[in-house]
Amino acid sequence: MKIDSKDFRVREGDEVNLKKWPTIVDPVYKSKKQYQKLLEDHVAQLSAVQQLHYASDRHAVLLIFQAMDAAGKDGAIRHVMSGVNPQGCQVFSFKHPSPIELQHDFLWRTTRDLPERGRIGIFNRSYYEEVLIARVHPEILRSEAIPDAPQHDKKVWHDRYRSIADLEKHLHANGTRIVKFYLHLSKEEQRKRFLARIDEPEKNWKFSLADIEERKFWKEYRKAYEECLGATSTADVPWYVVPADDKENARLIVSQIVLDAFEGLKMAYPKTTTERHAELLSIREQLAQ
Repeated sequence: MKIDSKDFRVREGDEVNLKKWPTIVDPVYKSKKQYQKLLEDHVAQLSAVQQLHYASDRHAVLLIFQAMDAAGKDGAIRHVMSGVNPQGCQVFSFKHPSPIELQHDFLWRTTRDLPERGRIGIFNRSYYEEVLIARVHPEILRSEAIPDAPQHDKKVWHDRYRSIADLEKHLHANGTRIVKFYLHLSKEEQRKRFLARIDEPEKNWKFSLADIEERKFWKEYRKAYEECLGATSTADVPWYVVPADDKENARLIVSQIVLDAFEGLKMAYPKTTTERHAELLSIREQLAQ
C-alpha cells in the first residue's frame, strides 16, 4: 500500500459518518523490520526538513492530535517526531482548564502556545476539546460562565466551530500551516488496549477509572467528532482521519502526511547576498592564516 494523504483527508463541506471511515487498512509494511526501516526513513526526512524549515523562517507548523482514549496519540508523537531537534519543536498537552484559564475565552490558553516561525508546535488535544468533551459533559460548558449563553445547544457549537475556523483561517493567512489528525480507533481495539494496561504492570500507570467512565459516552463522543470534523475541515486546514487500530501503520501514515505538508511549503535556504559572500571570504582568509 502506498500512502496517499488524500485518502485520509476530510473534504470541506463533507458530512462525516465515522462508521464509514475504516479504523484499520492494509498495512504499508510487511514485517516489523520493514516497519522500523520505513519509520526510520520518515524520521530522517523529517529531521532534514525541520532544519530547512528553521533556516527558511517563513512558516510555523502546528500539528494537532485528537482521539479517543488509548488511540495512540502519545506514541505517534513520540515515534514520528523522535528525530526532530527539540530546540525547534514543542509539545503541549491540554487537559481540564485551570481557574485562570476559565476566566478567559475558550481559545486563550491554546493561543498562548502557538509555534513561532521556523518552529513546529504539537498540540496533544487542543482547543477542539471545547467542542468535544465540553459538548459531551455540559457541566464543563456551564463552568465557563459564558455571558448570555444561548439556551439552544446547536447555536453554542455552531458559534464555536465558526470561531475555530476563523482562527485557523487567520493563522493560515499569516504563515502558520496547521495539520489536524483524528486517530480513528474502534471500540473493540480500545477495550483490548485498556485490558493490556491492566494486565501489563508497566502500563498500569496509564489507566484510571476515569477512562472507563468516558468509554460509557462512546456514542456521544463519536457524534461530537463527526460534527466537529465536518464543520472545521477546510481546503487550507483539513482534518485527516487516520485508521488507528494498527499503531505502527498509523505512525507511518501520520509521518507521511506531515512530510507532505512540509513539501507543500516550498522552502529554500536563504540566499547569500554579495555583501555576505564577501564577508565570508574575508573570514576564510583570516582562518587560513
